[in-house]
Amino acid sequence: MSGNKKPPQQHRPPLPERLEVPIEEIAAIVERTQTGALTAPDHAKLKAAMATLAFLTAELQAKKTSLERLRRMLFGAKTETTRAVLGEKADKEGHAPGTEAPGSDAAPSLPPDPSSSKPKAPGHGRNAVSAYTGAEQVTVAHPDLHSGDACPHCTEGTLYRQNEPAQLVRITGMAPLSATVYACDRLRCHLCGEVTTAPAPEGVGPEKYDATATSMVGLLKYGAGLPFNRIETLQAGMGIPLPAATQWDLVRKAAPVLAPAHAELLHQAAQAPVLYNDDTTMKVLKLTKAQRAAALADDAHIERTGIFTSGIVATQEGRQIALFFTGVRHAGENLATVLAHRAADLPAPIQMCDGLSRNAPSDFDTVMSSCLAHARRKYVELTETFPEEVRFVLETLREVYGTEARIQAEGLGPQERLLRHQAESAPRMATLEQWMRTQFEERRIEPNSTLGAAIRYMQKRWPELTLFLRVAHAV
Repeated sequence: MSGNKKPPQQHRPPLPERLEVPIEEIAAIVERTQTGALTAPDHAKLKAAMATLAFLTAELQAKKTSLERLRRMLFGAKTETTRAVLGEKADKEGHAPGTEAPGSDAAPSLPPDPSSSKPKAPGHGRNAVSAYTGAEQVTVAHPDLHSGDACPHCTEGTLYRQNEPAQLVRITGMAPLSATVYACDRLRCHLCGEVTTAPAPEGVGPEKYDATATSMVGLLKYGAGLPFNRIETLQAGMGIPLPAATQWDLVRKAAPVLAPAHAELLHQAAQAPVLYNDDTTMKVLKLTKAQRAAALADDAHIERTGIFTSGIVATQEGRQIALFFTGVRHAGENLATVLAHRAADLPAPIQMCDGLSRNAPSDFDTVMSSCLAHARRKYVELTETFPEEVRFVLETLREVYGTEARIQAEGLGPQERLLRHQAESAPRMATLEQWMRTQFEERRIEPNSTLGAAIRYMQKRWPELTLFLRVAHAV
């Protein structure tokens, strides 16, 4: 990768030549079209008015889409499920009312059998006692009764201990890091003046911060995303001060100890058959120009100003390894660092990412699989502008997602999953591909419109988006 690449700009229609035409004159031209052919001046004016109308329509669509995207960025999307996006209640099979699964034969709808639908049992939604694996376990014996005693209720039976005790959960608040102050006695001789101090209890080391304190700070910062300053404020409020500078010193000194574990995770991740990678922007307060240049690959000659955190997730046999890299390198370059540890006799891994070119590792081969959710989201943004077209796309993809959900519920293996998708999802994706071609061939959709851009995005990446129909482990 040679440098930052700006995202491709969507093609906008050229600004029409300005022509002052009063609305009354346009109305008169329209009236004259009823009586005969237009004159050349009338035709030019009407053509200019139509060009202006087309330009304004395209601009309004683009602005509306951009505002909708901005709203989701600021406030977040509650959900992007087809049911919520289309604003309809789906039936039991997941289809919207009045629709059927693409690629399936139409069949008369039958009224639901009331006896076949049972209401879901109400649940309290709380965690079970078994979920508290880190809680302290305290056994409480009955103060008066023991196994073998007479029953206090009927006075004739004999009590015996049950295997399952009555369990109570009580939760107390405490600081993430606790502290203990040991007050060791000091004794001073009145003659020689020597002071003798009581030894610390067994197990109390010489260090003020033990390994568990350092681990907790690292988990709070890098696992839970809690900034050092916020941890400092929380600890100060709980009466156990922990300055941000001290936290940094702790994790910095512990990093070399954890380096071998990180290296082994990187090595194991490189052998995985499926790898996910993506970028997000990051802020680093102090990163010199020399450090930026040293972190770049040899072929990256363009100076970069951005800082990114690349997430790489490797999956194999139901297990996952998550690796994070922060710096000026892009996701593809960081993935190349991981793949450099891959065994030479292994086939190229499947790489799942979005359509950005900087996500691809330049020096290593991967089997590219693009994210269908990214392509789907481009249609979700156009729901209000193109409701019927978006409905068709979302309902088609809903059937594909439904097949995947049933596969996961049945616990099918990779090969069985591939065969199921080939039988159920392949016809639906073929219908969607034909629909996209028809929109352009029959001029139903303008290629430079917002919907046209969404279709072209999917068409350009169609082999990668449908890899799950050809490769067993593809996602």
